[in-house]
Amino acid sequence: MKRLLDLTVALALLLLLWPAIAAVALLVRLRLGSPVLFRQQRPGLRGRPFHVYKFRSMTDKRDATGALLPDEVRLTAFGRALRKFSLDELPQLVNVVKGELSLVGPRPLLMQYLALYSPEQARRHEVRPGITGWAQVNGRNAISWEEKLRLDVWYVDNRSFALDLKILLLTVKKVMRTDGINSADHATMPLFQGEAPREERTSEASGG
Repeated sequence: MKRLLDLTVALALLLLLWPAIAAVALLVRLRLGSPVLFRQQRPGLRGRPFHVYKFRSMTDKRDATGALLPDEVRLTAFGRALRKFSLDELPQLVNVVKGELSLVGPRPLLMQYLALYSPEQARRHEVRPGITGWAQVNGRNAISWEEKLRLDVWYVDNRSFALDLKILLLTVKKVMRTDGINSADHATMPLFQGEAPREERTSEASGG
């Protein structure tokens, strides 16, 4: 039932929104250049890797050594607008059609986080990841990693068709109000450090 809902809604949205998707792709090409799509490996169901698609929202600005500049430097006003209204997430409808994502589920984070989760936190991978989820409608990037992962596991234990519908409706409300896009002191979301401090690395997106 969940897979049928995912496939039906994703195909319908792709057909309905293709003019908007094409317009966003053109704007990304004009404002940020190529590639238009950001493609990154993320862990899916049971931690199996897949490539998630997003519209690019950052520049490729680098320092004198060739290293990418921090996210807050590379994230332009245009990129912030894409994220504000979640337009950068539209290509993930293709991931849903392919069966790599669900409409609702724990957000797919970074591969490097797999080794950092506690056994309880790792249970978020017992279900297919989603474009939106219980953590996203309860704070998005404005809540701590500990709380976000706790909410993901709560969804795993309490998932139902009715809960998915509730999350989808709350997601529309959140997008319209642009709540919780950024953490309090970061352009996106600080990297998850797990139980022990790790050397920070800059990425196009921190998985929020």
